[in-house]
Amino acid sequence: MQALRDGDIDVLVATTVIEVGIDIPNATVMVIEDADRFGISQLHQLRGRLARGVGPDWCYLVAEPGTDEAKARLAAVAASDDGFRLAEEDLRIRGQGTVFGARQSGMADLRLADILHDAEVLVAARREAFALVAADPGLRQYPEMAEEVRALLGEQVEWLFIS
Repeated sequence: MQALRDGDIDVLVATTVIEVGIDIPNATVMVIEDADRFGISQLHQLRGRLARGVGPDWCYLVAEPGTDEAKARLAAVAASDDGFRLAEEDLRIRGQGTVFGARQSGMADLRLADILHDAEVLVAARREAFALVAADPGLRQYPEMAEEVRALLGEQVEWLFIS
């Protein structure tokens, strides 16, 4: 790495270990082979190793995407360098997963809300729910609500207490 940083060598061939923690200001070109096999965040992190110097830089994504999802991921990375926008697009492409479970992608388990479109309402509802449980952990003042939560979530109730 020091030889590249010092300009003694011009090319570095690496694995994705360079995704984080590597700062080579004079790195101006990156070629990512099989880019269709990477997720949006990983491609964004890799690309972020560039643009740390003063000159222009280029990141080439070499891919043969076989799925619509892979094409959508590559299109998103090509269209934006905004991490928040890419995170939203990744959420849209991969799915929201479960709010009350461990699955981080796929079909959402929310019935009336959408994480992308209803974020403010969901944050407010979460805040109110935590305040309610903090004041009455067993929901003794609200037995019908406690029963409904148990009926809806069953074994997943434990996920409510992971922050």
